[in-house]
Amino acid sequence: MPILRYFMKPYQGQLKQIIVLRTDLKMRRGKEIAQGAHASMGGMIKYRRNPFTRMWLNGAFAKIAVGIDSENELLALHRRAKEEGVPSYLIQDAGRTEFKGVPTYTAVAIGPGDPEKIKDLTGDLKLR
Repeated sequence: MPILRYFMKPYQGQLKQIIVLRTDLKMRRGKEIAQGAHASMGGMIKYRRNPFTRMWLNGAFAKIAVGIDSENELLALHRRAKEEGVPSYLIQDAGRTEFKGVPTYTAVAIGPGDPEKIKDLTGDLKLR
């Protein structure tokens, strides 16, 4: 039980979730916000039992939005995060309001997880 108590304390480090949005789609700002929110919430729900998620929710709860240039890059980032054991939640929009009815990958939430791994995965992406 002591390890559970450790994970329930507020984390004082640099835990964060990175919201990665495709810039090539030229989404309306509201659409970007909605897609980022879907990614963040989906990741939080899917990884709710992950100790990093629990510490993040009890701590600073930081989120950072960054851009990525293409679907291929987005999917590759998602794949690399999974390979590294970092929580990653991919969003595919149904295409009902934009994208002419074509389902489209729009965003991915990376983390919270090991801060160094997340930095290695996303550190070169530009802020939105």
